Amino acid sequence: MPQVPSNYLPPLFFRNGHLATIYCGLFRKVNGVIQTRERLTLSDGDFLDLDWSKSSSKTKKLVILLHGLEGDGQRPYITGSAKLFNQNGFDACAVNYRGCSGEPNITYRSYHSGATEDLAEIVHHILSNKNYSEIYLKGFSLGGNLALKYLGDGNVVPKEVKGAVAISVPCSLKDSCNQLLSNENILYARRFKKHLIAKLRQKQPMFPDLITNSAIKSIKTLKDFDDIYTSKAHNFKDALDYYTKCSSLQFLPNISVPSLIINAKDDSFLGNDCYPIIEAEKNKNLYLETPKYGGHVGFWGKQNVTYTEQQALKFFKTH
Repeated sequence: MPQVPSNYLPPLFFRNGHLATIYCGLFRKVNGVIQTRERLTLSDGDFLDLDWSKSSSKTKKLVILLHGLEGDGQRPYITGSAKLFNQNGFDACAVNYRGCSGEPNITYRSYHSGATEDLAEIVHHILSNKNYSEIYLKGFSLGGNLALKYLGDGNVVPKEVKGAVAISVPCSLKDSCNQLLSNENILYARRFKKHLIAKLRQKQPMFPDLITNSAIKSIKTLKDFDDIYTSKAHNFKDALDYYTKCSSLQFLPNISVPSLIINAKDDSFLGNDCYPIIEAEKNKNLYLETPKYGGHVGFWGKQNVTYTEQQALKFFKTH
């Protein structure tokens, strides 16, 4: 499909990409969402946690919410989405990836941008144990890449999966990593690295031979983390091999359910390769919106409902 025209025009303060990113990431608060946690045991014996919130009326519609790097099911962009969907006749299932729900997972591996095998298990679990006839995916950043890869990388996508919306997606992981390594994004990169290393420290007593002090000390950048841990724990040769195999960009031509990507032009995490204009033009099921403003998972909106929350609800209701 051709690009979706965008009329998003926030107040002047939020026309700065960094301010939009920081406000929605650190200062936004969402109240009134009641979540019930379910622990899902995965086929390899590990676990992840699902945080459920319900519509006030019985429904057969469900949105699976996928958070970004070092996020969780209580981030405002997740609970804000859940709240709006719950108010409009959708149940919501907020996924906490392995190790992201407040306690370390039990295997050496954790989560990454291309771990579609875990998402496939979640969808299978829901269809086997719940009564939903319509399932939608909404992913943010890493979660957006995960959703798009799941839909296009050869998984058998159940007929109940009707569509997806992906926000601030690093469609090219290598390109996005390069952006995060730039001076402009040094504060974000340091924050991510701090949280990732803290999790490695938590897991170190469980795997002392695999996670050594010298290895941790050698991690200077996010790419180093992917070279030293992510690639080794998930059977990739190195960080570049991981980025190459898990970037959703290459899988977009195969997506066969309506899917909307919203990537702001002022998102400092995204380089040119993260705006799949050609892929969207060639795939009738792929919609691309590139607002001038929004930052990275920002998109401030009135009454504490972000622009992308409104767009996702509209997209799922009309496709």
